[in-house]
Amino acid sequence: MYFQVITLFPDMIRNAMGTSIMGRAVGTGMVSLDTINLKDFSQNRYGSVDDYPYGGGAGMLIQCEPVWQAYQKAMENIAQRAGDDTSSRKTRVIYTSPGGKVFSNDLAKELSTADDLVFLCGHYEGVDERILREIVTDEISIGDYVLTGGELPALVMMDAISRFVPGVLHNDVSAETESFGNGLLEYPQYTRPSEWKGKKVPDIILSGDHKKVDRWRMQQSIHRTAERRPDLYAEWLRTRGIY
Repeated sequence: MYFQVITLFPDMIRNAMGTSIMGRAVGTGMVSLDTINLKDFSQNRYGSVDDYPYGGGAGMLIQCEPVWQAYQKAMENIAQRAGDDTSSRKTRVIYTSPGGKVFSNDLAKELSTADDLVFLCGHYEGVDERILREIVTDEISIGDYVLTGGELPALVMMDAISRFVPGVLHNDVSAETESFGNGLLEYPQYTRPSEWKGKKVPDIILSGDHKKVDRWRMQQSIHRTAERRPDLYAEWLRTRGIY
């Protein structure tokens, strides 16, 4: 998996991707990361990449040409890695935007099958529509709220996508069994001690009967999903022809 992020704040991306599980994945080469600083492609002596929007309105808009040049750099990086043969590579360019398709576990899994993912992080009032139509394959939102920039959504997506890359997680089963892996929220979990402040671990968890434990966990997942996320529960029922 090869990530590239076109951003005004490359340090923000590199610092976050250099820690914990993601840091190990990058360090071992299971995930590759390059950042492309949008300011390196400024068209003026001030180093700015934004201008006032036509038609008026608040805020500034990122211009086409700096993004286009940064995109060309991203494509050059991909060509170098692929030995100039990019015809068979699956490359997607993602613009992080509150107006895009809502990100999900299923979408993360789908994106993990790509060879190259290029993230374009917007700022200010966004990016000129013309360059979006020219290069973007996917416009994706991480939720119905507005952030100050696209870096945090890009980081969220890269983290979720990387979990499906073989070897990133020590226990590769985790990506399938945790919340949303089977369409349900994850069941409650416990560790030592078996009693803490008068609260005991359910006896069935300590029984050693794995079939009963699995059945209990499934029941708990169903109950928790129905209680906390009725939308997910309804979809889970629908996919099974129950609802």
